[in-house]
Amino acid sequence: MTGDREEVLDELVRASTLLTDDVSVTRLTAVLVEQAHDITRSSVSVLYLRRERRGDFTAAYRRGRLDAPDTLSGASPLVGFLEECGRSVVVLDSPGPFGDVLLSAGSASGVALPLAGPSGTLGVLVCNSSEVRYYGRSRLQFLDGLIAIAAGILNTARLYRELQDHARRIEELQRYQDGVFDSMTDLLVTLDAGGRVHYFNRAAAERLRLDESKLGDTLRTIFGKALARSVLNRVDRVARDRTPVVGLEGIYKTDGLEMDYSLNITPLVGRRGRGEGVTLVFTDQTAEHELRKQIGVATEERRVIKDMFAAYLSEDIMRMLVEQPELVRPGGGMRTATIFFADIAGYTSFSEGRDPAVVVQVLNEFFEEAEPIVRRYRGYLDKYIGDCIMAVFGVPIENGPEDTVNAVGCAVELQELVGSTSRTFFRGEAEHLRIQIGMHTGPVVAGNLGGSRRMDFTEIGDTVNVAARLEGVAGPGEIIITEQTRGHLGDRFMVDPREPVKVKGKAEPIPIYNVIGVRRTA
Repeated sequence: MTGDREEVLDELVRASTLLTDDVSVTRLTAVLVEQAHDITRSSVSVLYLRRERRGDFTAAYRRGRLDAPDTLSGASPLVGFLEECGRSVVVLDSPGPFGDVLLSAGSASGVALPLAGPSGTLGVLVCNSSEVRYYGRSRLQFLDGLIAIAAGILNTARLYRELQDHARRIEELQRYQDGVFDSMTDLLVTLDAGGRVHYFNRAAAERLRLDESKLGDTLRTIFGKALARSVLNRVDRVARDRTPVVGLEGIYKTDGLEMDYSLNITPLVGRRGRGEGVTLVFTDQTAEHELRKQIGVATEERRVIKDMFAAYLSEDIMRMLVEQPELVRPGGGMRTATIFFADIAGYTSFSEGRDPAVVVQVLNEFFEEAEPIVRRYRGYLDKYIGDCIMAVFGVPIENGPEDTVNAVGCAVELQELVGSTSRTFFRGEAEHLRIQIGMHTGPVVAGNLGGSRRMDFTEIGDTVNVAARLEGVAGPGEIIITEQTRGHLGDRFMVDPREPVKVKGKAEPIPIYNVIGVRRTA
């Protein structure tokens, strides 16, 4: 059997040469079982491996004509003995307390050998024969030697994988640390115990004009002309005395670069108190001053936006404008919007001969109720024109067809409110008053328009003119819209076609519709 053993060892060595992944481990497992089975000429041979430190063993590879269970209980007396003693168990005929050694009803004798690892049993090799007293000294010695070699190889493989995982975690932590340092706006430079530059982050590289060729150079070689001698001496003192210095101010000056800075100098100390270098953290006060100016400008922009729009826009649109002030900066931009004019029908005759204070009260009561409805539908209340409200949907923030749906929904709710007996306006002598609404959708120029002394956010364009004309076409209680507006509504509203009308500024009559109400779905 000596020649056979040499061949088995050679085969195990070949299987272990690339033992760096699960595929190689599977190959070694197969070689181990195949060789144990063939050399001992067993009836069945199975290698059970434990995937976790505690628990059952699962059959990893089997060979032979007899059946064998898929698992070997981790709580069995056999496993308990193997783990406690680390010795093989041989059953020559009667199994006694170790019945698990015999895997099949056809097994008459068997042997179980543990694959020992530093943290517990890795697996169990079980060989069975249909003959009694089959496993004598020669076969047992061979299996003991084989399992010891295999255990060593498997432990080496496991250790290799653990080292790989550890190295991978270290690499990930290194990348994370580099990412943190590179995201810093402060300039970070570290020195080793010899005063040589060991590391610098991206901000330091860009601002101080450093590159990898500077790594390993001394602080005085790199910064000797840019930093005052007193600062360089202070760095040496911190490295020697290990007493940090915070808030040291100065000027970093080289050809083409002048930077006011605040510097923190901190010693790097190892586990046993051994000095390992110094950390320098520069705060670029020149850039910081500029940043403060920019923040001041941005804050002022936000304040102006709030002053300009807070009373006319919903809170969610206000928040968006504060975050994106460029949407309302001076000048105009093209938008697609739905323009909405709501006028009080009969207002002129009602106001004639009445006390102006009474007339103003009627208007204010109506506007007080109408304004929050416009805002709730994400509309922008552009202005009051006498007894008329001009509202815009899609400005200053455009949301496509949703703007038109909101505009028509707002108009329907206003008309329903006017027709309600629970309204808080148009009371007493004004109870007969109603509103008429005209609406059109199309391109507008929207933005801060005006001169240097006075600017207003408003909209101009033919779309505004058409909507204003249609307000005059509408009768009391009506909502007149154009074909362009209707095209964005789908089937959400009930509309009644009207005869096309001729409006000022248009050569041909334009198709119009009266919105009757919201289409109710079952």
